[in-house]
Amino acid sequence: MRRVFSFRMLFVVLLAAGAFAAQAQTVTLGPDAIGENQAWTITVTVQNARLKSYDNFPEIAGFRKRGTSTQSSTNIINGQISSSSSVIMTYVPTKQGVVTIPSFTMKVNDKPVQVTGKKVKVGAPVQQQQTRDPFRSFFEGDEGGTETEFVDVNEDAFLALTTSKDNVYVGEGFNTTISFFVAEDNRAPLQFYELGRQLSEILKKIKPTNCWEENFNIENIEAESVTVNGKGYSQYKIYQATLYPLNAEPVVFPAFDLEMIKYKVAKNPSFFGQNRKEDFKSFRAKAKRVAVKELPPHPLRDVVAVGDYRLDERSRNTNLETGASGVYEFNIYGEGNISAIEKPSVKKDANFEFYEPNVRQDIHRQKNRVTGTKSFSYFLIPKEPGQYKMKDYFYWVFFNPAKQRYDSLQPKLVFTVTGESKKNEAIQANDLGSFYDKIGTADNTIHTIADDRWQKWVFNAFIVVTLGAAAFIIFRK
Repeated sequence: MRRVFSFRMLFVVLLAAGAFAAQAQTVTLGPDAIGENQAWTITVTVQNARLKSYDNFPEIAGFRKRGTSTQSSTNIINGQISSSSSVIMTYVPTKQGVVTIPSFTMKVNDKPVQVTGKKVKVGAPVQQQQTRDPFRSFFEGDEGGTETEFVDVNEDAFLALTTSKDNVYVGEGFNTTISFFVAEDNRAPLQFYELGRQLSEILKKIKPTNCWEENFNIENIEAESVTVNGKGYSQYKIYQATLYPLNAEPVVFPAFDLEMIKYKVAKNPSFFGQNRKEDFKSFRAKAKRVAVKELPPHPLRDVVAVGDYRLDERSRNTNLETGASGVYEFNIYGEGNISAIEKPSVKKDANFEFYEPNVRQDIHRQKNRVTGTKSFSYFLIPKEPGQYKMKDYFYWVFFNPAKQRYDSLQPKLVFTVTGESKKNEAIQANDLGSFYDKIGTADNTIHTIADDRWQKWVFNAFIVVTLGAAAFIIFRK
């Protein structure tokens, strides 16, 4: 207890003597020239703060990602404490030549860092000097150094695709997760390798075509402590989504592999020497199948939503006058496939005129659940005075898989309408509209057509007289 107290007191004294330096985020590019057998790096560094998050490192044509490593340091100079945390992405060239590093932006701890690109010359392989352990050389008299021997350590880790349910109804959502599990007592150093590229290829292979997907879009991979078969593991989720089957065909996920970087460790580790060597290992997730069954018989079985839903109905004013407009909101909220929710059925009669609704939806994906709201806002005009219950006009049915039965949302609002009846009023526009609109207003009365043949005889006689007069004049001359 005395040692702990002394250390804490020393830390407090140092904090009082000098504050931490200002925080800063930097991204540093590697050298301008390397050999074909040398590595090139991009280093993300945070000064005087914890490195909490950073964007994916860029893909660079001519380089291949090899993996990341981390380092941190703390310095106390003249009572002032400074620290730094870094993550380093190592790239290896694929061939000799000039590699263009484009300019890019990385978010580090949610702050954008602009990085100016450059060109890197990749030359012939460089003869690398063998690493020596000066302490071993000093104590053992080793002048030339010896090659480090690396051994493979058995890992306690596995890859798995898991689902929250093994049997579902058509339209019922189930959670699907791809995770990498590492035992708490695992001793083999492991690291993700080109995860974005590999995950994209995996999803192309396993995504079912008979399901609607609500993706949780995992951005930061963080460890979660879980227990598997009574043993503690760290779970790293790399993909999570809720899937909704569109038909009764089973949902089948085939087996797939994920390649990880696995380091071999030095058999005789030294203080200055290289104590681990990069290697690769593939982990396989087993195939998975989810059975899907049809909904129970119902006239609306093919169109109802599936989930657990509630109704939130609203209106700014439930006291209306005939001919005056109003608004009625039919808001459905709960857990399920919010995107697939259809508008409620509306009864039409001479008492109300309902227009097509404005639709808005809000979806939340968190804590392994997909919840949200879908709102239908109706513009209405009452035509007849009286009291009207909205449950007599709006009807919405859904299937609740937890209760395994159909249910409906029952409106409770009542509109009170006053004023004179507007049922028999007709609105007539001045413009009769197009040709087809005029058909309904045209006069269809049958009229008798008069005999106008006498007009033809008079006209023909006039022509004969005119021609005779012209001929008389010509012969007379």
